[in-house]
Amino acid sequence: MSLPYLLRRLGLAVAVLWAAWTVSFVVLYLLPGDPVATMAAAGDGEQPSPAELDALRARYGLDQPLIVQYGTKLWAALQGDLGISFATGEPVRSAIGAALPPTLQIAGAGLLVAVTGGTAVALAATGSRHAWLRQALGAVPSLAVSLPVFWVGLMLVQLFSFRLGWLPAVGARGPGSLVLPAIALGLPTGALIAQVLAASLTRSLQSPFVTTARAKGVGEAAVLLRHALGTATLPALTVLGTVVGNLVAGSVVVETVFTRPGLGRLTVASVGVQDIPVVQGVVLFAALAFVVVNLLVDLAYPLLDPRITVSGGAR
Repeated sequence: MSLPYLLRRLGLAVAVLWAAWTVSFVVLYLLPGDPVATMAAAGDGEQPSPAELDALRARYGLDQPLIVQYGTKLWAALQGDLGISFATGEPVRSAIGAALPPTLQIAGAGLLVAVTGGTAVALAATGSRHAWLRQALGAVPSLAVSLPVFWVGLMLVQLFSFRLGWLPAVGARGPGSLVLPAIALGLPTGALIAQVLAASLTRSLQSPFVTTARAKGVGEAAVLLRHALGTATLPALTVLGTVVGNLVAGSVVVETVFTRPGLGRLTVASVGVQDIPVVQGVVLFAALAFVVVNLLVDLAYPLLDPRITVSGGAR
């Protein structure tokens, strides 16, 4: 890993974060409605006076021209200050920090389901000696990737909570409450991983080094796991780096369906009251997670395949 390449990747990451913050700023501030009036009316239900609205706008800097607000808030964000929540008056960093652990928990569990399930289906689909089983397993990812997360969540609740009574339907109490949300979140991502990994495994099994291994008497299971899987993992790893945003976005739906705390419910509540600083903070966090994971994926390429070298030129 050369220093110029690393600096270029870091520069690209900074550009992505800036673009995400800028787009969210423009979109949120151009939405119809007055966030200050919404915030003031939500307090006690009474219509605030014009003087009270002006005071709130001055407090949050909303009385300044849009370009001034952009520059001020961007400079503050560069220093780690994401602003103050319109709804609660607490720092946005505190609000996100409080909501982050449950979301990381469900995202991590969903990622575990996606990776293990997708890998198992891909291995079974390519390693089976029965053509009908390979065709059946090969069709599963195409079906699963098209299923909406909210529909999967509702079906899981209907079956395993209401009918069978095995797992809780809502809340975040105990490990059992994490099972259904993790499956609902990880199923579409796992299906995508299975599609890419199965196709890559099929190509790897036709490679010369696999033919050589078979000629030496290596068993099919060892050929699949020790020889083909290593190189076939690279495309799936690339896909995994791009679906991190899907996991964060999917957490909004899953946390709503299963009534769990986290960034998803915080985002929904903040959008409802036009709490712009909190929504921007969540968008920035999602973008940060995306660029960090993709940078780690790039760093992992040479470890998985020594033939790949990363330098200041082409990769």
